[in-house]
Amino acid sequence: MDPFFWPSEADNFRRFTPESLAAIEERIAEKKKQQAEVKQKNKDQGVEEEKLTPQLDLKTCKKLPTLYGDIPVELIGEPLEDVDPYYSDHKTFMVINKRRTIFRFTATPALCIFDPFNPVRRAAIKVLTHS
Repeated sequence: MDPFFWPSEADNFRRFTPESLAAIEERIAEKKKQQAEVKQKNKDQGVEEEKLTPQLDLKTCKKLPTLYGDIPVELIGEPLEDVDPYYSDHKTFMVINKRRTIFRFTATPALCIFDPFNPVRRAAIKVLTHS
């Protein structure tokens, strides 16, 4: 990876908020619309579309690479927007613990009642990710 394209430390980590979830839902809707158009266009040409894959260094249960800088203390154990571009159109968020281990959770309601911003769910996530 070219060092000029490395993300800067200042904006690497952002809290996962209801606005973040709304932005993800917009990207999902936009992607579905684009896929329908591309599918229609490629149906005649027989061309396969290119698939994006998750980055291997940002897999769940791995340590966050030092490339992404230090995580601010106030964001440790908190839901964050995912830094992996693959997950930009997936309803997921990540949590990083003190040991810089990456955890990913779905942003859909758990047990059909606990949304990602529910205090009970946030407490459960803190317990799960505590080192």
